Order: sequence, then structure tokens, then C-alpha cells
Amino acid sequence: MTISKGDRLPEAVFGVMTAEGPTQMKTSDVFAGKTVALFAVPGAFTPTCSAKHLPGFVEKAAELKAKGVDQIACVSVNDVFVMDAWGKDQGVGEDVVMLADGNGDFAKATGLTMDGSGFGMGVRSQRFSMLVKDGVVDLLNTEAPGDFRTSSAEHMLEQL
Repeated sequence: MTISKGDRLPEAVFGVMTAEGPTQMKTSDVFAGKTVALFAVPGAFTPTCSAKHLPGFVEKAAELKAKGVDQIACVSVNDVFVMDAWGKDQGVGEDVVMLADGNGDFAKATGLTMDGSGFGMGVRSQRFSMLVKDGVVDLLNTEAPGDFRTSSAEHMLEQL
């Protein structure tokens, strides 16, 4: 079953890089008591994700926060080291929390997966964005395969 507006996010564990090294955060650690703009990409360092999706949220971070977003988070089915390297490469700084869904557990639990086997990527998260308020989905924007429109930071700003 695919997650919908009004649903509570499933409990999952993400890898997150800290100054002390890799650590884990549960869904509740990331979303409880906060308004979070979450977006998912099929893969770190992939063309659309690196040229448009992540940079858009970095560029629009201040505008999103001015509209009530407490935190911006990017999730991908990559390991914590790849997500950390991609965040550094993209200069996310403190603007975006990079969440590693290494085994795709969160993607599977939300029902928002895609099969990238044809590209040697296996099961990945499909491209989406959502606004999550205290762990509950308030907005959900999923993309058709190969598209990039409704999951952009610009589109989310229009919705807020």
C-alpha cells in the first residue's frame, strides 16, 4: 500500500553522518514535533538529482523555512557515506539533512519504490516530495518515472 496524505510515516531507521561518524536516526527522531519538507531521489550523484532536485531545495531553503518548514530532509536508497559525500559535493551545509535509506526499508514501507534494475540500480525510492507535520503526511507529490516537476522545491513553495 502506498502512503497517502493524512497517513503517519512508518517507523524506519536512517543512516546520518555526524562529526563523530555515522549514526542512526529513527523516523520519530527526524519528524516528531516538526514540520519537515522531505524529498526523495532515486540516487545520489545521478543527473537530475544532482543538477536540479537537491540544488533546488538548497537554493529555496530560506523561503521554505519562512513558510513554516522547520527542517528539510533528503532521502535516498544509498549508504550513509555516499549521502554524506553527495551532501558535501552539493554544499548542503546545515540546510538539508541527508538521510541514507541504505536497504530501502523506508521506501518499501511507504510503498514509494521503483525498479531501477534496468540501470543496475535495483529497487530504489521513486522521486517524490512531501510535507510532514509531526510525522503525518500533509502534502505528497509523486513523480511519474523520468519526470521532475511536482517534487521540486519550487512546486512545494507554491503549495505552502
